[in-house]
Amino acid sequence: MSDSFRIGVREFQSRLMVGTGKYANDQLAIDAIRESGADIVTMAIRRVNLGQNKDESNILELISPDEFTILPNTAGCYTADESVRTCKLARELLGGHSLVKLEVIGDKNTLLPDMPETLKAAKDLVKEGFEVMVYCTDDFDYSIALEDAGCVAVMPLAAPIGSGRGIENPQAIEAIVKRIQVPVIVDAGIGTASDATLAMELGCDGVLLNTAIAGARNPVLMAAAMRQAVKAGRSAYLAGRMPKSDQATASSPIEGVINS
Repeated sequence: MSDSFRIGVREFQSRLMVGTGKYANDQLAIDAIRESGADIVTMAIRRVNLGQNKDESNILELISPDEFTILPNTAGCYTADESVRTCKLARELLGGHSLVKLEVIGDKNTLLPDMPETLKAAKDLVKEGFEVMVYCTDDFDYSIALEDAGCVAVMPLAAPIGSGRGIENPQAIEAIVKRIQVPVIVDAGIGTASDATLAMELGCDGVLLNTAIAGARNPVLMAAAMRQAVKAGRSAYLAGRMPKSDQATASSPIEGVINS
């Protein structure tokens, strides 16, 4: 049964989105990305070549826009203005492509987002006609503000980028899911398959990750695990979990039991 979802004007089948960094080699990267089943692949414009450097290999020759939806991101940007310029460059390089992932980093050590600058950049990009998927903290008020600004997806972090610590504040993520209408996609901090499953069980629309696959001992096998984990978590959310109870309840009925 199809369980597609929309981000902006586009419809996707896979709720797992992946990055391209930190792989040991290009072949391992494309093998893992394909095994993940992802429709969306994100790329850091400031760190990869999409054609802006004519003397270097173009990553689009490895990961083709004909096979994947390319999601350019502004990783490495520290101001709103820098992020907006980077998105405009990406749009030019990708022939008018408007879907972008906005990141405005506040600190180079923690890589946590600068939320005032992020909100400013989001507003500017929406005015420029971009469809903005926005990396943010798990702050409830900022998530609402980003939706109000016109972002097509809100992407709260589970934990700091690359930390692999999993979802540190599930209550905050769940509160965001229940409040806003645009897709909520957990981004950053996922470490293993159970983290991805939990994100989906909380009601998130998707999961974006990179290091959890690229940093695994067997990235291709982990990619398969993540694909299955996202599907399992989504199915569990749709099925509706049983209520929690402080008391034990027998799984077999006791009425009508023959007493010896």
